[in-house]
Amino acid sequence: MGKYIIKRLLQLIPVLIGITFLSFAMMRLAGGDAVTYMYENAGSAVSQEVIDKAKAEYGLDKPFLVQYAAWFAGMVTGDMGESYVSHRDVYETFISKLPATMMLTLSSILLTIVLAIPLGILSAVKHNKWVDYLIRFLSFIGNSMPNFFAAMVLMYFLSIRLGVLPVVTNTDLGQSIILPTLTLAISMAAKYTRQVRATVLEELNKDYVTGARARGIRSRVIIWKSVMKASMLTIITLLALSIGNLLGGTAIVENIFMWDGVGKLAVDAITMRDYPIIQAYVAWMAVIYVLVNLVTDIIYHYLDPRVRLGGDRA
Repeated sequence: MGKYIIKRLLQLIPVLIGITFLSFAMMRLAGGDAVTYMYENAGSAVSQEVIDKAKAEYGLDKPFLVQYAAWFAGMVTGDMGESYVSHRDVYETFISKLPATMMLTLSSILLTIVLAIPLGILSAVKHNKWVDYLIRFLSFIGNSMPNFFAAMVLMYFLSIRLGVLPVVTNTDLGQSIILPTLTLAISMAAKYTRQVRATVLEELNKDYVTGARARGIRSRVIIWKSVMKASMLTIITLLALSIGNLLGGTAIVENIFMWDGVGKLAVDAITMRDYPIIQAYVAWMAVIYVLVNLVTDIIYHYLDPRVRLGGDRA
């Protein structure tokens, strides 16, 4: 198992190189540069000599491959450069935004689990009964709503009409996190409820469940001891994908509620063509997805004997 983990960690290197190289190239192909954009926004007329001097200061006058190699070498050593806009250290800026995103990720995932798993199991157990139809209808509605629309609905009823929650982030994080958490959890819980229902329903129709019922084992024991254990692989896969997305920052939700996380940071950087921040965000996304997939594979290794045996043969 240790060799497998080391092998997967080593795979991070070509993934990082490939993703960062492509993003670096696409940003340069998009046209324009941060220095010209900065002076245009400032509304000040400057000579070409001043622009060239600023480009040389940031290394933008060098060939593309030299720029990329210098940036990648700096990233590996913990030096991601300086923001073109705020002139702050990129690494420090990015790290300062991570706690807000991690807090929102944790609250959204926990609420999703609390809602989706019980509702999915209940819908499967009450198959084709009114409870099943109601849960499926609600999950269909939740899954159909884009995050921005769900955010607007929640803001209208809970903030404007009832006035119980702030519209945007304020000093009370306990209140400020509720609306973005609900917004993210609505769509995720709706999707996962349907997946949990389908997985549990498939397990309930298998022979081992019929045999357990014939031996007089209670339905609750069958579901929680056998069915849920067999269904965990599907649930873990879904949660891993969501954690990767959430840790990357949910740009729309963070911008709507002015939640100061990495998603909002990335959108602001794209708007202002702050290339060092964008590159740091791309590298972060690549690392997160590789690590989340690695953790998921390790959990698979311990939950599913078939995966464990296959890995041992390899």
